[in-house]
Amino acid sequence: MPRARAGVGDLIEDADGRHAIVTDIKQGAVWVLRPVSGGTTNQWETDEPDSLHVIETREERVKRQAPLDAPPPRGS
Repeated sequence: MPRARAGVGDLIEDADGRHAIVTDIKQGAVWVLRPVSGGTTNQWETDEPDSLHVIETREERVKRQAPLDAPPPRGS
């Protein structure tokens, strides 16, 4: 099965081994990344989305971090 491309909110590892969160995808051509922790001032971009390895999707992170008594995310 082909590997899924990273989407906004996904936790990824880039080609340099840095872990990051995808914050934006500009016109389907440029992926904007930020460090997992810290501010958003240290963002970087890549135009090679196939070089990004998805560690955990946004949906998986939300489910993992949600309290057990929380209502399900909207749209579920």
